[in-house]
Amino acid sequence: MLEATTGSKVRRGNKVKTRIRVVEDGRARVRSDVLATEEPMEIRLDSGESKQTVAVTMRTPGADFELAAGFLYGEGILSSAEDVEKMSYCVSSDLDAEQQYNIVNVKLRGGRSYDLKSLDRHFYTTSACGVCGKASLEQLELRGCPTIPPGPEISAETLYSLPDKLNEAQSIFEATGGLHAAALFDTGGSLIEIREDVGRHNALDKLVGWALLEGKLPLSNHIIMVSGRSSFEILQKCLMAGVPLVCAVSAPSSLAVDVARNFGMTLVGFLRGSRFNVYSGFERIQPGGTPNR
Repeated sequence: MLEATTGSKVRRGNKVKTRIRVVEDGRARVRSDVLATEEPMEIRLDSGESKQTVAVTMRTPGADFELAAGFLYGEGILSSAEDVEKMSYCVSSDLDAEQQYNIVNVKLRGGRSYDLKSLDRHFYTTSACGVCGKASLEQLELRGCPTIPPGPEISAETLYSLPDKLNEAQSIFEATGGLHAAALFDTGGSLIEIREDVGRHNALDKLVGWALLEGKLPLSNHIIMVSGRSSFEILQKCLMAGVPLVCAVSAPSSLAVDVARNFGMTLVGFLRGSRFNVYSGFERIQPGGTPNR
C-alpha cells in the first residue's frame, strides 16, 4: 500500500482573494475578486541510491501527489502504484512552510531504477502550454505504447451532454474563471472524476494520477474530456492511460491528430452544443443515437 505523508504544516489554497478596480460605463469601483493560485511544484525522485529533481511545473495547489504520480506514469517512470513506496512533501528546515508544500518527494519501492532521458525536455514545464518541441511519434513507438483496441461505441447524444457536465463540476473555475479541467466519464456519459488546474496538462496528470493510485488503469472503457484544445501532450498522456476516446471543447493540434490516427484513438474537437468534429476513429461514434456498448 502506498504511504503518503503531509506533515503538520498548513496547506496552500487553490484560490486567493485580491482587490481590483472594475471599470464599467465610464465609472470605476473597487471590489474583491478571486484568483486561481499558481505556484511552482518540484518533483524529486528517490530510488535509494540517488535522489534528484526530475521536473518543475507551474500548477494550482491541490492533488499534488496525484499530479506527481500522473506525470511520472505518463513519462514511463512508473508502471503501477506499486512502484511507489511513499510520497511526501519536503520537510527541510532550510525551507519555509510555504515552499515545503511546493516540493513533492517520490520514493520508489525497493530502490527501483529509472531512466531520465525521457524527462530531459520536461525539466521546466509551464502551466500555459505544457512541453513543446522534442516530443515525437517515434519516441512513443519506441516506448512501446500499444495501439488502442476497438470499441467502445458512443452515441452522439452522449457526447453532446459532456460539456455541460464538465462545466457544472468545475467548482474552482466557477469561483475564479481561470482554470482548465480534465474529466473522466463512463461510456454512458456519467461523470466519474474531475481535476482542475491552471495548466491543461497538469489537470490531466492529476486525473491519470488518481486513476493510477486507485488501481483503475487502463481506462479502456472511458472517455476523457479536456477544456481548451487537445495537443500532442494531451493525447500522449491519454494514450499511456489507455483512453480510447478524447474530447475537447476546442481544436486539436496537427500532432495530436497524428497520435490519434497512429494509435487507434478517437479524437473529438469543437464539442459544443449539438455539434462536434471527429478527427480520428469515427468508427466509435454512433451519429444516429445507437445505444452505447
